[in-house]
Amino acid sequence: IIQDITERKNLEEKERKLMEKLHQSQKMEAIGTLAGGIAHDFNNLLMGILGYTSLMLLDLSPGHAYFEKLKAIESIVRSGADLSKQLLAYARGGRYEVKTLNLNDVIEKTASMFGRTKKEIEIHQALLPELWSVEADPAQIEQVLMNLFVNAWQAMPGGGSIYLSSHNLFLDEQYVRAYDTKPGPFVRISITDTGVGMDEQVKARIFEPFFTTKGMGRGTGIGLASVYGIVRGHKGIITVYSEKGQGANFNIYLPASDKQAERLDARPDAQSVQGHETILLAEDETMIAEVTTEMLRSLGYEVLNASTGEEAAEMYRQNRDRIDLVIMDMIMPGGGGGPAVDKISAINPEARIILSSGYSLNGMIKEVMDRGGIRGFIQKPFLINELSEKIREILRRKK
Repeated sequence: IIQDITERKNLEEKERKLMEKLHQSQKMEAIGTLAGGIAHDFNNLLMGILGYTSLMLLDLSPGHAYFEKLKAIESIVRSGADLSKQLLAYARGGRYEVKTLNLNDVIEKTASMFGRTKKEIEIHQALLPELWSVEADPAQIEQVLMNLFVNAWQAMPGGGSIYLSSHNLFLDEQYVRAYDTKPGPFVRISITDTGVGMDEQVKARIFEPFFTTKGMGRGTGIGLASVYGIVRGHKGIITVYSEKGQGANFNIYLPASDKQAERLDARPDAQSVQGHETILLAEDETMIAEVTTEMLRSLGYEVLNASTGEEAAEMYRQNRDRIDLVIMDMIMPGGGGGPAVDKISAINPEARIILSSGYSLNGMIKEVMDRGGIRGFIQKPFLINELSEKIREILRRKK
């Protein structure tokens, strides 16, 4: 008796792979929730250090004995903030400023920056001229590419080559089913290196946060995890193929857009600009409230303080005519920033509100932004010139 069970075995194998992806997704989500909470609290601590450092630098000339030391502290804190942003990018797929992009522009810009510092690496580009546009955060995509470039460079200690390519393609229902995204037109970026490659055990874990093969003190294990988080946050797909001694190939698929791509212009450094308006600062963390208040007063603003969402809404109701702008922390007692924004917008639909958070612009924060009433977002920790520029940007806008 002969019975062909090929179809049954194929179905069983497909089901096994789907269950593996489900378990992996659940594990990553749990770790991501923990990482997001740590990053948020870490950002709040950094806000205090960075804020007071910025204030001290305001009073010192470049020739002062402590000026360079304070600039070094500022630089170190910014590095800590970048590390925290990578955690948030993994945990929440944070997207700060989504634009319609031609990914070729981002690839060329990032490859050029990387190539200037890593002369031992040859970069080869084969980019499709008529590439479809995508809707993405350019800074986050740059971070994805830079992390993958650095990962490739570390896999080629004696030098080597990185091959970059871009393509248009359609992904069908069967292909995207395992990745929990919709079928349709996609743009694919391929990054291939001639490095040492990976075995199956390493390849299975490379997107896990804090997993690294570099040894203690040489790697955080956050880079590729943040790559995964950013790509998934953009409703995209990332795949990897590698064999020991045969290099590695990463493919990133992002949904294509029918909109016209925007031009990527370099943004000038923010400058501290003095003001005279009255600002309502709603912040429940005492240290952050104190340092932000000092920053605002040093810029010439009058500051009113509230420590809960309810207090902020009531204070705005009583002082509506004199408050020019509100800086609202997202997570506070008394209903939090979201309900407080709704109440203030009900009092005055033209109210200018900047949302502030140690989290990235996503999830619950994005929902509040989408409801209206919010004119801008600033992520902690921020420098005094970044705060100044954001305030002036919002106040310059017509009602």
